[in-house]
Amino acid sequence: MGMLKGRLLVGTIAMVETNSLQLDRIVFIGRTYFEYLRMFDLNESDLKLGRVLDGAAGPSSFTAEATAKGFDATACDMLYCHPVETLADKGRMDIEHTFRKVDDVPHLYVWKYYKDRQEIIGLRHKALGAFARDYEEEIREGRHIKAELPRLPFPDRTFTLVLSSHFLFLYGDRLSLDFHVESLMEMMRVCSGEVRVYPLQGLDAKPYPHMEELLLRLRSEGLQGELVPTSFEFQRGANTMLTLKR
Repeated sequence: MGMLKGRLLVGTIAMVETNSLQLDRIVFIGRTYFEYLRMFDLNESDLKLGRVLDGAAGPSSFTAEATAKGFDATACDMLYCHPVETLADKGRMDIEHTFRKVDDVPHLYVWKYYKDRQEIIGLRHKALGAFARDYEEEIREGRHIKAELPRLPFPDRTFTLVLSSHFLFLYGDRLSLDFHVESLMEMMRVCSGEVRVYPLQGLDAKPYPHMEELLLRLRSEGLQGELVPTSFEFQRGANTMLTLKR
């Protein structure tokens, strides 16, 4: 696992806050296609409008499932340089680590979309499995591309829609405000339409504390940010996404 030390150690901190999900690293955990539709308030007509990028995608199966449905989707992540076996092992390890910690803070979660712990863990493994199969099979097609925010290896306005799930804001205690601003500006650079980011809370289920300043800085660069309600909520209070347009 030595080759993964960058992702494993990025953001490692001494945890002193007890009313928070106690993750010691940025985890490699993914969501499914239908979870994305709910989180980002999307329908399939939105995906027909052009190319879609899933940024910092981890092992989410959105790109694999969207492609199978005929949509033009691409995923990028800093770990996409590693063999599929290594990524699958890390994904399984991080699922186990995360839900062991979730059990310590049940009050931070709302059990409406998922009926129980077994269902959500099953979906995490389903996403990982679909991702791993697609990652292994599509090497020549380039749907999964190594990229590390705040830089993306795509020309300006390559995509119509850019999505980012469970990275920015969630790890706001270890990723700086400058990193957030630069990453969002970079996502907007490669996008001709709209950027959507979810969730907007930290591991403690509290709103990102620098959101007002972040929106002001983006506005000074000509970008319009809006906090938009979504119909999805698992982490308590995480029922809002950030949308960005020019």
